[in-house]
Amino acid sequence: MKAARIHQFGPPDVIVIDDVTQPRPRPGEVLVRVAAAGVGPWDALIREHKSVVKATLPLILGADLSGVVEEVGPGVSTFHVGQEVYGVTNPDFCGAYTQFAIAAAKMAASKPLCLSHVKAASVPVVAVTAWQMLFDYADAKPTQRVLIHGAAGNVGAYAVQLASQAGLQVFATAASEDVADVRSLGATAVIDYKTTKFENAVPPVDAVIDTVGGDTRARSFGIIKPGGVLVTSVSEPLPEHQANGVRAVFFLVEVTTSRLEKIADLFNQGKLIARVGTVLPLEQARIAHEMLAGAPHKRGKIVLEVGG
Repeated sequence: MKAARIHQFGPPDVIVIDDVTQPRPRPGEVLVRVAAAGVGPWDALIREHKSVVKATLPLILGADLSGVVEEVGPGVSTFHVGQEVYGVTNPDFCGAYTQFAIAAAKMAASKPLCLSHVKAASVPVVAVTAWQMLFDYADAKPTQRVLIHGAAGNVGAYAVQLASQAGLQVFATAASEDVADVRSLGATAVIDYKTTKFENAVPPVDAVIDTVGGDTRARSFGIIKPGGVLVTSVSEPLPEHQANGVRAVFFLVEVTTSRLEKIADLFNQGKLIARVGTVLPLEQARIAHEMLAGAPHKRGKIVLEVGG
């Protein structure tokens, strides 16, 4: 089978297409005939050897996937051969850029019925990240106010949609060219961060969802209500203490069957929109990583189309 692998850490040009042996699932795993694999910044961090993941070479890149169960490992009763699934390969976030991938059963779920495989492969990591930020760590409740930074990004866009669906008042920051798009996702108000300081335009909020970091995050503490929280997916040093009992939380995403099922249900109810950007064949995985590094591409998640 074909796989996009690296034999050394480095820039995008270390990615090669290899012929490798089709794996067999072990206990707790399923073998997935991959239809599509999502491409994310975490893939680049692994490729550059900058991730917390300690993977050994050579390795197949990629975590997000969507496809059809080809074989079920011992002890797995929640999936069957022929079932359409989506999710993440494993806690090491490796192994998806290939025609047949092993996935941990506890990190996969039935694919949303309304989504193509390409759209489904764009969802797992970013949507679960947004879910955890809002509900697991910010403990967001209806009628509360939330400020979402980087709302036009892949995580931010899901955070806006999920917060709006949950009945929160959603304030968001985005560039001028993205304001209308973010508003269409359900934001109460969208602040153009290039022209307006958000702290002058946003009332006190219960939570801040930060996907930007830096000065934007530092300034956010001033508008959080006493007892509120800032949740960030940006791994920069956090202040140890804030006035008025305001907390700051950084976390690493944990993709689980339960969270994927909740997100799939929202898709099937027509309450979420998948945002796919550039779609490339598996053989162009290197180009996809050049796009992660700044090469032009369409807005939304980059996806590798592997099979039908």
